[in-house]
Amino acid sequence: MNQNQNQMRSGEEASSVLLNGGGGSGPFGLLCFGMTTCMLMFITARWSEKTFLPTVFCYALFYGGFGQFVAGILELIKGNTFGGTAFASYGAFWMGWFLLEYLSISHPETYHAAKTGKTLWCGLWAFLTAGFFVVTCRKNGCLMTIFSTLVITFSLLAAGVWNDNCEHAAGYWGFFCGSSAIYAAFAFLYKAELGILLPGVQPVAFL
Repeated sequence: MNQNQNQMRSGEEASSVLLNGGGGSGPFGLLCFGMTTCMLMFITARWSEKTFLPTVFCYALFYGGFGQFVAGILELIKGNTFGGTAFASYGAFWMGWFLLEYLSISHPETYHAAKTGKTLWCGLWAFLTAGFFVVTCRKNGCLMTIFSTLVITFSLLAAGVWNDNCEHAAGYWGFFCGSSAIYAAFAFLYKAELGILLPGVQPVAFL
């Protein structure tokens, strides 16, 4: 009898973890996002030379892009609407970013002349991310941190098209955002696999 109760309790805990983004493909998707974001921010924050960009291209396409997109599809199949929509969206973003940067090598004069378009593009992603942030206010502190700092990063990148200092600041905020995603990935992984509760994974309800 006690064994059956323990099994039922374990199942309930596992379901709770899944609903809060801590099981299945959630940690993988967060690592795809966080690792790739940090790599790009090495350049944006001017910690690395721009010659590092080809490495970022490769990871943006396969890890941050394709990997995260697959994680999103798996979350949607599982019934996690928020996780699936977010992962698939940012996975597609990274694949689109790779293609955009790749094409800019062939047409640099057109790419660098479209400053207004790039500003609006980053602003649109900031707006999209702000919409996701509202949902995280009923998820947990980890996700709230990731999406709030990502809104700031996209906003600074939009301003950074015209101002180098804003772009430089975006590198620091983006690195913090990516690092937060990596932390969240391991926090959810430890919760699901080891039962260890790190700060930020507890459910919140601010709305």
